[in-house]
Amino acid sequence: MRYTLSLTTALLVLFSTLSLAQAAPQTRTLVVNGHSGEAPAIQYKGRVFVDLAALANIGNGSLAFNANQIVLTLPLPSADNSQSAAPTPGLSHGFMNAAIEEIALIREWAAPLGSAIQNGYPITDDWVTSNQQKAADGLRSATVAASTDDDRSALQLLTNEFEGVRKWSDKMLKDKANMNTGKYAMSPGSLREEPLAQKLITCWQFLSSMLVSGSFQDDSSCH
Repeated sequence: MRYTLSLTTALLVLFSTLSLAQAAPQTRTLVVNGHSGEAPAIQYKGRVFVDLAALANIGNGSLAFNANQIVLTLPLPSADNSQSAAPTPGLSHGFMNAAIEEIALIREWAAPLGSAIQNGYPITDDWVTSNQQKAADGLRSATVAASTDDDRSALQLLTNEFEGVRKWSDKMLKDKANMNTGKYAMSPGSLREEPLAQKLITCWQFLSSMLVSGSFQDDSSCH
């Protein structure tokens, strides 16, 4: 916080103070930006005249003379400092890149599994486990990259999607082990039309759009 006084203004203040020479200065407690200290002051006709050097000293500031100017510099109060240090809203680039990669890993895990179940193609548990682990690693990378409040809010939605796909994947493997996947082959599109699958697809599409926009949004499909 910087205040610049012209030489004319400074001289007027000085002359006003000198004209009050008969009035004895009194020691006052001066508080500047939360810092307090003692300073000589003269009160005249409702106005208080305080030495600029004392003002700068109490406020942990500085006083400088530059040509025809007197420059008084005071640090911002703590409340303003807190506001200036507040995180910038929005999704950080590091998080967006990691989260977009995670969305791709989730698709690489879920889409082939769904296609295999729907069409009766062979698929091994090891393949599913391997792709699930890749998605879990991607989620950890996104967690590490999250640095803003919006990042962390988006991370929660991304985590919800991962957990939802994990539960769906476990269910598909269980149906496969129980020879209960024929119903999907007999009714094309039935797998995608299940409520859980619909919710996961909607959330996946929403997250993809949100991450590209760079701005956090919320959607009930991801809860």
